[in-house]
Amino acid sequence: MVFLTRLASWVSMKLFYAPTSPFARKVRVTAHELQLGDRIELVVVNPWSDAELRSLNPLAKVPTLVRDDGQVLFESALICEYLDHVAAGGLYPAPGEARWSALLRQGIADGISAAAGRLFADEHRPANERSGSVMQRQAAAIEAGLDRLERDAGTLSRELADIGAVSVACALGYLDFRWPDRAWRDRRIELARWFDVAGQRRSVVGTQHHLP
Repeated sequence: MVFLTRLASWVSMKLFYAPTSPFARKVRVTAHELQLGDRIELVVVNPWSDAELRSLNPLAKVPTLVRDDGQVLFESALICEYLDHVAAGGLYPAPGEARWSALLRQGIADGISAAAGRLFADEHRPANERSGSVMQRQAAAIEAGLDRLERDAGTLSRELADIGAVSVACALGYLDFRWPDRAWRDRRIELARWFDVAGQRRSVVGTQHHLP
């Protein structure tokens, strides 16, 4: 009983997530890399219908984190930075060029993930509800983002040592999950080589996407 009480007090945060979300995965990878995994209770939800999630987050989106003091955080960038604060730093370099580069790569990777999510959703709408111009715009954003990351691949941390590298790994993993047969690697040899190594991190392997 004493052990269970101590364990309950140690698991101090609660993360609401969906296993198909690249942004929720980014938070989970961040938690793993910061050695915070055993302090977070994971709660799988359907963002479209979960009443508890909606009561916590007015946007009813994942990821949503309930802190140990009961305060609620949402949006993956905020949650990741908060977790880095809890862990006393690690994934966010001090202000300067290294930090700006990491945050820029986070922005590019998150943009790829967002565009991919919208494109996937549009592809699965009835044909008469799709917007060809919107789909083309999202596809172009993904391609341009990947091209930019290819240019930077030589400076990306294979150990996921900053939030930029974490975000890139999650974006690429999401593309593989949604479109396993689309060959984004063909024109991005260096980025593909980077992901072949970074994708074997325990934090990445242990948070694989899957359908609910």
